Amino acid sequence: MKALYGDDSPIAALATPKAESALALIRCSGKDTLSLIARCFSAPAQLERAPAHSIVYGWLNNAGEKIDSVLVSVFHAPRSYTGEESAEITCHGGVAVVEAVLKTLRAAGFRAALPGEFTFRAFMNGKLDLTKAESVMEIVRAKTDKARERAVQRLAGDLEAQIQDLKRCLLAILAGIEIVLDYPDEELESDREIPDTQAACAVLERLRALSASFQQERLYQEGALLVIAGRPNAGKSSLFNRLLREDRSIVTPVPGTTRDWIEAWIVIEGLPVRLVDTAGLHDSSDTLEQLGINRSRELASCADLVLYVIDGAHGLVPKDEDFIRASPVPLLPVWNKADTAPAPEGYRAVSAKTGAGLADLGKDIAAALLSLPDREIPTGIASERQKSLIDRAVEALEGGLALVQAGQTLDLIAPHFRDALTALGEITGEVSTAELLETIFSQFCVGK
Repeated sequence: MKALYGDDSPIAALATPKAESALALIRCSGKDTLSLIARCFSAPAQLERAPAHSIVYGWLNNAGEKIDSVLVSVFHAPRSYTGEESAEITCHGGVAVVEAVLKTLRAAGFRAALPGEFTFRAFMNGKLDLTKAESVMEIVRAKTDKARERAVQRLAGDLEAQIQDLKRCLLAILAGIEIVLDYPDEELESDREIPDTQAACAVLERLRALSASFQQERLYQEGALLVIAGRPNAGKSSLFNRLLREDRSIVTPVPGTTRDWIEAWIVIEGLPVRLVDTAGLHDSSDTLEQLGINRSRELASCADLVLYVIDGAHGLVPKDEDFIRASPVPLLPVWNKADTAPAPEGYRAVSAKTGAGLADLGKDIAAALLSLPDREIPTGIASERQKSLIDRAVEALEGGLALVQAGQTLDLIAPHFRDALTALGEITGEVSTAELLETIFSQFCVGK
């Protein structure tokens, strides 16, 4: 960890976007924060005597020049976001004003905060564990209300509570093993199983379900690539426009109107979706049109889900069946123009012209993308780091239980349970390294 990240020196940073706005907020934290602000504040004594969670109005001054009229929100340690003495300065939101305020604070003794340094200090001072710290940026980056809701659950401690409960279960199992290893000659209850394989299997099941939750949490946070594909004139662009609720893609009776792909972000059942309309799939002698078709195939091959649109007025043709059968990614067949011909079993019937069936199509899309695990999880894991550590704990437990099944000795079994416990500790930050913390917090925006 770089020395700057680990100190308690006074730091300041803009916490709102650097753009013209009515107001801007600048965060300050660290040793002597209030007395340093008081040096350039029009009411220094009032500010330094201000009680916690109060607001003081005044002017910021620099070398006798009035910079801006501001509100200073006061927080005393440890009852602040960082756990340190802190303040939040609300000033006018002009870019020049913000720059002048930051320059004034630097002259008073503050240094610029590093990315994520406020949240890093909150973690180091016991205000947040790592799962809550990571959820802060998940909230900032949330594209939908559902993504925000699930990130807030992690910030409220739902994921931490699950991890702590799993750790308690593992500790109880490991304690039984350690007792036997330390006191091999002591008699134990005749019906006591060492290790408790039933409890270990229950923990393993919960960990596997938690690992599986990463897929849906990633989709809520990052969004899914949803590609509309099909033969020319099947109604792909009409469906694209209907889902988007605006006429973005050109629709004509002439086949091959779409020669390149068009995309837009939409929300389907709470999921952010990058929706892509592609060129009709067929063989063409037109070089430009064939280039668009090739791009369409490439996009379809890397999509999270393909909506393959079939022209219900003409029905299935062999090329439709070939594409559906050979798709390397999950595919949802959509029978368009269902108002002209009924859909066969297994196809979602819609009419891009009238909008019929679109509500059910949205539910089908969400179900196909999420692939929810059988066991419902209150709050899932949302970062690659958490996923890799959960998987490490799963692997360790599977290895330990395999040794139990093989009748191996406890001194060989115990390290597997210890490794699983260590992996869970790394998720919350109870076990961490300087390099790990720097990697996590350096990805945050500066004002966090």
